[in-house]
Amino acid sequence: MHLLSSLPAHELIQLIATKEVSAVEVTQHALNRAEETQGNLNAFFHLMPREAMEAAKQAERAVLQGERLGPLHGIPFSAKDLMAVAGVPYALGSRAMSNNIAAVDAPAVERAKAAGAILIGKTTTSEFGCKPVGDSPLTGITRNPFNLAKSSGGSSAGAAASVAAGVTPLALGTDGGGSIRIPASFCGLAGVKAQFGRVPVWPTSATPTLAHVGPLARNIRDATLLLSAIAGYDERDPASIAGETPNFLAALSADVSGLRIAVSQTLGYARPDSDVVTVLNDAAFVFERLGCTVERVDTVFDADPADLWTAEFYAGVGTRLRPIIETNLAILDPAVAEILKAALAQEMRDYYEKVFARYALRDRLRTFFQSYDILLSPVTPVSSIDVGKNIPDHLIDRNLVTWVFYTYPFNLTGQPALTIPAGLSAEGLPIGIQLVGRAMREADIIAAASAFEKARSTGRQLFPIK
Repeated sequence: MHLLSSLPAHELIQLIATKEVSAVEVTQHALNRAEETQGNLNAFFHLMPREAMEAAKQAERAVLQGERLGPLHGIPFSAKDLMAVAGVPYALGSRAMSNNIAAVDAPAVERAKAAGAILIGKTTTSEFGCKPVGDSPLTGITRNPFNLAKSSGGSSAGAAASVAAGVTPLALGTDGGGSIRIPASFCGLAGVKAQFGRVPVWPTSATPTLAHVGPLARNIRDATLLLSAIAGYDERDPASIAGETPNFLAALSADVSGLRIAVSQTLGYARPDSDVVTVLNDAAFVFERLGCTVERVDTVFDADPADLWTAEFYAGVGTRLRPIIETNLAILDPAVAEILKAALAQEMRDYYEKVFARYALRDRLRTFFQSYDILLSPVTPVSSIDVGKNIPDHLIDRNLVTWVFYTYPFNLTGQPALTIPAGLSAEGLPIGIQLVGRAMREADIIAAASAFEKARSTGRQLFPIK
């Protein structure tokens, strides 16, 4: 494996600034690596070699001329195809949108570029982000670098697969029910969903009360670098948080002793595999050794909020796609089409009962977090899922997303949540842990993730395919 595939972004930034490597060299390597792995992984929907190399040459000139460099200067990154990139296809993983071209950059893309990062392409997603696995009728199957017979997870499928395979050190994903955290767990990455509204989402998502944009990286420092660049108020997003953005980078070195951590294997309703539970328990012991107060909690929720999430997410996507559902249903992923039709059949009263139940859920979590700083849980109940499957065989009673169990509740509440790698399954596949923080307290979970990573050395680079 080429050295440039394994170096983290924070080291590459220094090497580029000191002229030890060039932005042109780094970008060309990323493009080459994308092409090399495309046949195996199928991580990219659209590559942008001309635009990327032009930006890399400009970045190199800035270094040579001694100009002030941005915090991500010369670092290649990708953007998921649920995000707009001006002048290139914006298909949202769907054949129904295959001819759509974006007119503008999404704010996170715009800000990453302004920080000096170089966009090399758009990554694959399940159709409209509706599944936590990596396939769509438009792009086919995206595979996991650790085992090509396994899914990379989704819906930020290509983003996770490409970062894990050493294409780019950074990627932008989206998360409406776990779509950053799930593939990060399956691919051994750090993935961050900040507080709802911390990173602006625009153009308006089909799920505007659930959608987040956030980073995927091979370690929490790199993920935090990208988060710091893309966070902050934007008037185009009505949910955008006004005021000063916290110093996330400072949290990387914060003392975590004394943090109050609740550990829950099931949240009260989930059904995790034994290897997932083993990794979670091992992680809890690490936090205890770091000086945190760790308490086992069986029940976080009175009931599984799956119906609340399903009603909101799929009704939003279904409403956006109603003309296609009514006139050209066959063009959609059959599993997606089925669940969207059911969501559109909801009665208004039933829907709004779930809306109010969601507010009650938020209030329950508010009171829960009066006793804790962080909730530690699994990310998914399994370490992997075979490609071509939508739901693990033993969880077939769940729907397309709710078999994951652990991630969607915190889109309903909007709280910050992140994933970091914490161990391996018996098959050698990555298993992550989820850290959920109090509202507006990303700093707590970033600090805890950084301390855990240092204690376990889980920030090392792993590149399972050549």
